[in-house]
Amino acid sequence: MEHTPTIRAELDRFLQQEGLSFSQFGHIADMNRGAVSAIVTGNKPLSIKQLDRITEAMGLPEGHFYDMFVENYIIDHPPNMRRIEPFLFRCAELDKLDAIRRVVGAIMDNLLYSPKLFEIAEGLLEQGRHAAALLLYEGVAEAEKYQHSERLAVCQYRIFTIQVGDDQGLNLKAATLFEPFVERLDEIDQLDALKDLANVYRSLRKWDKVDEIARKMRAKAEIQYSMKHEQRSRERDESVNKLSRPLFVYISYADLLCASVCEARGDYRQALQYTYAYTDLDWVKETDEDNQHWIGLFKHWAEANIIVNKLLSGDIKVLQEYIEYIDAAKDTTQEDRIIQLLNIMITANRYDIDVSDIIKRFKTDILSLSQHSSSDIYTQQVVPDYFAWCGYELAHYYLHRSSYDDGFKHLMYSMVSYHTLNNETYFINCMGLFLHFREHASLETKANFLNLIEKVWMNNVKKNGTGDRRG
Repeated sequence: MEHTPTIRAELDRFLQQEGLSFSQFGHIADMNRGAVSAIVTGNKPLSIKQLDRITEAMGLPEGHFYDMFVENYIIDHPPNMRRIEPFLFRCAELDKLDAIRRVVGAIMDNLLYSPKLFEIAEGLLEQGRHAAALLLYEGVAEAEKYQHSERLAVCQYRIFTIQVGDDQGLNLKAATLFEPFVERLDEIDQLDALKDLANVYRSLRKWDKVDEIARKMRAKAEIQYSMKHEQRSRERDESVNKLSRPLFVYISYADLLCASVCEARGDYRQALQYTYAYTDLDWVKETDEDNQHWIGLFKHWAEANIIVNKLLSGDIKVLQEYIEYIDAAKDTTQEDRIIQLLNIMITANRYDIDVSDIIKRFKTDILSLSQHSSSDIYTQQVVPDYFAWCGYELAHYYLHRSSYDDGFKHLMYSMVSYHTLNNETYFINCMGLFLHFREHASLETKANFLNLIEKVWMNNVKKNGTGDRRG
């Protein structure tokens, strides 16, 4: 019969090999003789702090005994959360995800441990240890999948936000799995959940879903706003303070989203009506600095979007007005500049306008097109899609004006971006544009194009598990 190796036996073997007494080893490990003796004789369970000291004293890498710790002190033992909690946090620090996975699997048969495991997951999330937190949220969600609890809904929300990344295919799957749980969240938490869902669907250009969720968010936010001012209480104020934005923002942002939907559908008149709605914010009762900051943002966005809607609808005479607005704007971010350029390029391509002089104003922004940060779901999802789209529109503009070097440069950027985003539809659009102008591509550009196509093909082969069966 094969015996499970133990930390106690490993330590005992080390002491014998090195000829160290309990006192001598205790001095090296900063532990008293009695503690070392109790561990070796098996009379005392190890704490994670003691294990780390022993590991360092034995000259072994951090976390060397963690798998053995799970075997010796967690699996087949009554769970002791005072031992397990610090162990999980330490595993997260060292990125020992397999050890965390084993602990979760060992203790989650018993629902009594769900609240504590959820609390630990929240702590890990606060520390920015998302991969470790995800394993705990998934464990709690699996254990409570038949409970219909609010904690289950919160776990699903956390899983959704952690899993959203570059791959739009996976993002769609994450959003679809999470959406049924929104209504189980606390009424206030639902607002941020709906905002995040809407932003993911917006990045995917799923306009029907954006419209549906925006309307739902607006209705819920209006109810909460009325209750806040009709039923003033400390408890309600504390609840509203949990939101990531002032409460009125969810009402106005819903209008902004609906305007985006109408714009995407080519209904510019209705888009303008929604834009005028989030311009008129006299109904907002709050006067503090944070609320005033957001009011200023909506007025700023509305000013630009009113011009953009007119521009995209074919009112070309407002192009100069848009340029003057851009030049006068202060504190403009890189994301803002690229979106402004995108609006100009869509208009130029749609109505065959020469905007070469205008493009020169964005030279610095174009050079840094591939560099953007991600701090929330909007900048993670919507902004990268706009950047890739801008690359495509620039390519379309240059190629149709025989500026082939610039055209193919932007087209390759857009193709790589859409491959990263796993957006098959727009990747194929880029391929079509390339093939249409392929006779004008240099040998190097053609080689880069073919290398990218082969890379995409090989990635798909690997992902789908179908090998190359040529001889």
